[in-house]
Amino acid sequence: MSEADISRIPFRVEIQGFGEARGELIRFLAPQTVDALLRILPLRGRVSISNAQVYFEVPMKIGNEKAVTKVERGDVGYWPFGAALCFFKEQMRPYRPVNLVGKVLSGLEVFQNVPSGTPIKVERS
Repeated sequence: MSEADISRIPFRVEIQGFGEARGELIRFLAPQTVDALLRILPLRGRVSISNAQVYFEVPMKIGNEKAVTKVERGDVGYWPFGAALCFFKEQMRPYRPVNLVGKVLSGLEVFQNVPSGTPIKVERS
């Protein structure tokens, strides 16, 4: 296993009826947060929408770790305040800091028109 295999972990997001996206969890962005997410994958939930993000609650509590107040299109973050995994559709400033954990590399368009309440699944790929 190479260092890249350990530090960049591929994942897949499936949004029921809308398709799938693929990306990478990137350990150096927030190592403790990424490790905690990896321990609880696969994750299932229902989408919530807020501004330029799609998010859902996850069953973990972790505080700020290298938290940021500005995100880019395609960023994936863990929101400590709401215990949620967030997928950012556009560059924005979240209401509260987020721990960046990865990046969507393909399929970001599946997040564009998804309504609140739609089932979502995140797993290693």
